[in-house]
Amino acid sequence: MPRPELASWMTPMDRDILERLLNPGNDELVLSPRVIADNTDWKRGSVREHLIRLREHGLVEYYDEEGGIYQLSDLGRKWLRGDVPADEIEG
Repeated sequence: MPRPELASWMTPMDRDILERLLNPGNDELVLSPRVIADNTDWKRGSVREHLIRLREHGLVEYYDEEGGIYQLSDLGRKWLRGDVPADEIEG
């Protein structure tokens, strides 16, 4: 399956974060910025900043806001499947 096109505000880190939450071939994950950073080449602070931006654009949502745990939103799942073009998540 081809990877979806990035919106103009996105970087490869954003796609990596979303794909990590999707956990292809397995059940979706709910993760904190630290756990994502520990399992990627990205720094924790950068992951946190990108999760905030992904949440602002509706691609992730809190699983546990108090604990800072994130999960994919329906829009995030659709974008990863290629059902939502990049221009629909601009703004």
